[in-house]
Amino acid sequence: TFTVEEAVETIGFGRFHIMLFLIMGSTGVVEAMEIMLIAVVSPLIRCEWQLQDWQVALVTTMVFFGYMVFSIVLGLLADRYGRWKILLLSFLWAAYFSLLTSFAPSYTWFVFLRTMVGGGVSGHAQGREDNKQIVAMCSCFNSLPSLGKVFWLAGSLLIIGLASVVNPTIGWRWLIRIASIPGILLILVFKFIPESARYNVSMGNMGAAMATLQRIAKMNGAELPEGVLREPTKERRGRVKDLFDPKYLRTTLQIWIIW
Repeated sequence: TFTVEEAVETIGFGRFHIMLFLIMGSTGVVEAMEIMLIAVVSPLIRCEWQLQDWQVALVTTMVFFGYMVFSIVLGLLADRYGRWKILLLSFLWAAYFSLLTSFAPSYTWFVFLRTMVGGGVSGHAQGREDNKQIVAMCSCFNSLPSLGKVFWLAGSLLIIGLASVVNPTIGWRWLIRIASIPGILLILVFKFIPESARYNVSMGNMGAAMATLQRIAKMNGAELPEGVLREPTKERRGRVKDLFDPKYLRTTLQIWIIW
């Protein structure tokens, strides 16, 4: 018998991992563009709607409030219905509300719509983490998920560059519309992203997990281990209250402050 981790390690690094890394990394570009968008739009909406400082700050606050709330909800849904479905839903959601933001008739509508965008963007991580682990399972390439941070930087630089050209010419509403294009294009390549084999195994769907592993092996020109796919040894899953256990409390507080 063999586990998902053993299968991926045996298959080794290849075309599939490069494709997955580039696609999932590109979600970081889209996420950074949507989050950083507020920084380059705020000065313009301040003038257009005559906003006070606290009103401008509230926009950013509500984006991350939506991110916080919906990341919990979408995380629970991803555990129940699968990473792939929630990842696709989050991209459709974020792109839809982002486009709507460009037509916002008032400040109140703008805040509401950007909050919804923050909620949609939070779902990107639900599908991304398992796929990062698929890449990292190949021990000699476990630094690639860390290199994924470059995509966030690229997205941040891209939105700033676009803003410097678009804002002074055709305005912030067109900037939002143009910034939505990468997210829409990514939706078109979702058929190349498999459902997480680890998720399928955890749900007892061994056939689907094997199909994913066979697909990885075929793309990489490798063979699966001999034997039957099995579930890994059950381990106790963490709970929220574990974060406040005396053993972890100091680390928990430090990480929260840093973030």
